[in-house]
Amino acid sequence: MTMSSLPVQHAVSLRALNTFGIDAQAHAYLPVEAVETLQALRADASLMSLPRLVLGGGSNLLLTQDFGGLVLHMQGRGMAITGQDEDFTYVRAAAGESWHGFVQWTLAQGLGGLENLSLIPGSVGAAPIQNIGAYGIELKDRFHSLRAFDLERGEILTLDREACRFGYRDSVFKHALRDRAIVLDVSFALPRRWIANANYADVSQALEQQGITAPGPRDIAEAVIAIRTRKLPDPARIGNAGSFFKNPIVPARLRDRLLAQYANLVSYRVDDDHYKLAAGWLIDRCGWKGKSMGRAGVYEQQALVLVNRGGASGAEIARLAKAIQDDVLEKFGVQLEPEPVFI
Repeated sequence: MTMSSLPVQHAVSLRALNTFGIDAQAHAYLPVEAVETLQALRADASLMSLPRLVLGGGSNLLLTQDFGGLVLHMQGRGMAITGQDEDFTYVRAAAGESWHGFVQWTLAQGLGGLENLSLIPGSVGAAPIQNIGAYGIELKDRFHSLRAFDLERGEILTLDREACRFGYRDSVFKHALRDRAIVLDVSFALPRRWIANANYADVSQALEQQGITAPGPRDIAEAVIAIRTRKLPDPARIGNAGSFFKNPIVPARLRDRLLAQYANLVSYRVDDDHYKLAAGWLIDRCGWKGKSMGRAGVYEQQALVLVNRGGASGAEIARLAKAIQDDVLEKFGVQLEPEPVFI
């Protein structure tokens, strides 16, 4: 591929490429189906000088203004079983694949391990950046390795779990490799001796209601899909980015003080000194569930979800988020941190 063959578009609307449905514009836009496109990009000094935004499914993004740089839209496809040993079956998916589509594909192959992460919006390539998690599982629990293209050096990097430095909704791609490494594909190690993870209250209750006492991977996936469908709005109907705030991790002494004031405080032990609080519970107790500020609002079924009620700008949603943060900080002394990246 030569420089002149790069299919760069200019003044492109990103409305259909972010799940909030924000009508922002990109100065330049480049679809990326293969690593050769990125290699050619490095040879174009004018494009390389622009700010960059790597876009997958656009589900973890809040566009507060037009983007005056280059959007790299990852569109690579492909899923495969790549190997097996005594303990694991190894599978790989390209960065541009739908995350939920990939989870469904693994289940269709008879492979369990990712079912608790069903129906999470976004792409496979974005999943390790955020270390996505839900219902008792995080991506890092099933992760094997990934390949990423280093735009600075022009090299393909192979990173294992340790190199990715996974944390709670965090990874090396938000720090040392930010704006530098672009995920090409991700590999997972799925356990051959599968054990159901149905400890999360909503999941166990859903299975119990159906009379399922020995669930398989598909049973858990269907329970999770039903729960998420009930609690979270479909971005195709109501613009949103799923859970907008991270569940805050606080010192045990603060959790104990809050528990003394609020007997029904929802919290989970992280270690001897820290607890994770349910951000949705905190927001709900501040009276925000179902409320709106202009065209931005808080979803009626889940206080953790901010929604575009129609025609909202990213700035409107950001103002709503700030008002919620201020109220939670004042009432509980807890600082909420947004999950989406603000652009």
